[in-house]
Amino acid sequence: MRVVDRLSDYVGIVAMALVFVMIGVLLLDAITRNALDIPLHWCVEVAQFTLLAYFFMGGAMTLKNDDHVRMDLIYQHLSTRGKAILDLITSACLMFYLVVMTIGSVSSLQYAIQTNERRFSMWNPSMIPIKALLVVCLVIMLLQTLSLVFKHIATIRRVDAV
Repeated sequence: MRVVDRLSDYVGIVAMALVFVMIGVLLLDAITRNALDIPLHWCVEVAQFTLLAYFFMGGAMTLKNDDHVRMDLIYQHLSTRGKAILDLITSACLMFYLVVMTIGSVSSLQYAIQTNERRFSMWNPSMIPIKALLVVCLVIMLLQTLSLVFKHIATIRRVDAV
């Protein structure tokens, strides 16, 4: 669990740095387009891909740090054991969703590789890198969710032992 937590932290830190990359690319686009009258057609798409990578890569760290959105209306009134049980149920639902997403992403990546899929635009970038990143990030999120399952089970056992 510690290895998965550390991996999630490292990937999340890289994701945080991507915000600055995206800002730099959009700033470059604004300067070259407005000040120099030289539009760079690839800048907006690089910024979009960077934002996608930011979202993909930040998922596992968000799960690890419990920074995701939760409806606290009922949750806040539960005992420690009740919270762990509800988190365990939620984690099982999340694992199902992530498995389905991973299967779909692998299929989409295979299609992109077989057809050399490209985005239809002036720049015409390959879709393979962003789809491969999605698959890797979904696997990391699955591992992080599995880590959370073990933590919730440990919490339930610890509370029961007391």
